[in-house]
Amino acid sequence: MHNKHDKIVLTGAAGLVGQNLVVELLEHGYTNLVAIDKHAHNLGILKQLHPQVRTVHADLAEPGPWRAEFADAACVVQLHAQITGKTSDLFVRNNLTATTHVLEACRQSNPYLVHISSSVVNSVADDDYTRTKREQERMAVASGLRHCVLRPTLMFGLFDPKHLGWLSRFMARTPVFPIPGDGRFMRQPLYEKDFCRCIVRCIERQPDGEVYDIVGDTRIDYVDIIRTIKRVKRLRTLIVHIPIGLFAFLLRTYALFSAKPPFTADQLKALSAGDDFKGVDTEAVFGVRQTPFEEAIRESYVSSPYARIVLQR
Repeated sequence: MHNKHDKIVLTGAAGLVGQNLVVELLEHGYTNLVAIDKHAHNLGILKQLHPQVRTVHADLAEPGPWRAEFADAACVVQLHAQITGKTSDLFVRNNLTATTHVLEACRQSNPYLVHISSSVVNSVADDDYTRTKREQERMAVASGLRHCVLRPTLMFGLFDPKHLGWLSRFMARTPVFPIPGDGRFMRQPLYEKDFCRCIVRCIERQPDGEVYDIVGDTRIDYVDIIRTIKRVKRLRTLIVHIPIGLFAFLLRTYALFSAKPPFTADQLKALSAGDDFKGVDTEAVFGVRQTPFEEAIRESYVSSPYARIVLQR
């Protein structure tokens, strides 16, 4: 029987999804959360905001005492993932090696597993992130644990250190904002709060073996996302269009001088790949009516009390 006092372990808990999910779980009355992450600064933010949550600073790609946290877990939400990086070994380490260790640790208590995959497993893109996320999902499905898989599209929301959050802050700091090509790259952005509500429903209902493609209801071109952010934040930034080839060259050049570039040439390829994802009706399946896009942007970057809290990349 579902019990809100049972232990739930969240891996990669201090990232974008994890921070939002902790807020959502606490609001739903869950009392026994264990948040594991290797990013000390971001984990410190989570601990400061939610002192009632047990936080564990650990690198899941390395064996360690963190395994004991899984001994009596009723549910594990597998969130950890390498999303951007300059070398392939980072993706292998954090998407595959860490997952191997987590799934081994899960055998102590045989918990229900909610695996957070990605819409990129259905993408035409072929890069380190896509390849390792496909393999990570395969590992979760083959683990023998009761499980479900959620595949979200590009997410945005509170605490966002990358993606739309970074673009929003960059736009506020610069008089000119560059757009690759005509910017007519259709996106299906998913509001993080809506996605976390879907995760909570999975924890409650524990569907076994189900795979859910979770897609943002709004189909919107990249350039119109930027215009929406500009309008909501009341910015005067000039939007300038740059040829895609030049834009890619500038990204590669910037990556030479930045250990953690916020936007990479591979991501530009994915942006222009032409993906059109199909997803479940979140209201019919999870009872989650998605938040209108502009309202979600306003809450994420302007009106929420968490809007000014930004994680480190």
